[in-house]
Amino acid sequence: MSTLGIQGVRRGRRCITTIPDDAAAKPLDLVKREFSANRPNQLWVADITYVATWSGFIYVAFVIDVFSRKIVGWRVMKTMQTQLILDALEQALWARGKPKGVIHHSDRGSQYVSIRYSERLSEAGFTASVGSVGDSYDNALAETINGLYKAEVIYKDGPWRGLEQVELATLDWVDWFNNRRLLSSIGDIPPAEYEENYYRQLTQDTAA
Repeated sequence: MSTLGIQGVRRGRRCITTIPDDAAAKPLDLVKREFSANRPNQLWVADITYVATWSGFIYVAFVIDVFSRKIVGWRVMKTMQTQLILDALEQALWARGKPKGVIHHSDRGSQYVSIRYSERLSEAGFTASVGSVGDSYDNALAETINGLYKAEVIYKDGPWRGLEQVELATLDWVDWFNNRRLLSSIGDIPPAEYEENYYRQLTQDTAA
């Protein structure tokens, strides 16, 4: 990169969007900072970040499959309410064929421990897991994806006018991230290719 005269974009300051709800029931932390999985749809992590625009703050929710780091669901809205993360979850469920038995890990934000969201996870056959309040390491993988999103899109291509512009940019970035971005944590290949390799090997082992 030095020889070519290029450098990676630098990350800016992170913003905290976790608002704990002390009255809500709190699931256990089933992950314990071990962000690894042996197969797709074993462990998902979810988080919210936000983007400053000329028309006010825009909130973005992501759902990530830990196995491949693939973003399986996302949503952009003007409010940080439970509907934001519900929509991201519904997209992920549809995209992944409504898998059962997934562990869903998040922080202890009021949206993620809300009755509506908890009930939807239960209906989907998921097991909820949450980290502690104010500790980014307990949801480090999701925080990492947020940081990459901010560095590779938001801080690099802003300022932003409003929701539609952020939504379109997020759509383009998620497509690039899933299908073309090389991730060192999975062998310097894109998430989609990593999953394709898994299913190809699974088919070969079954046929053998």
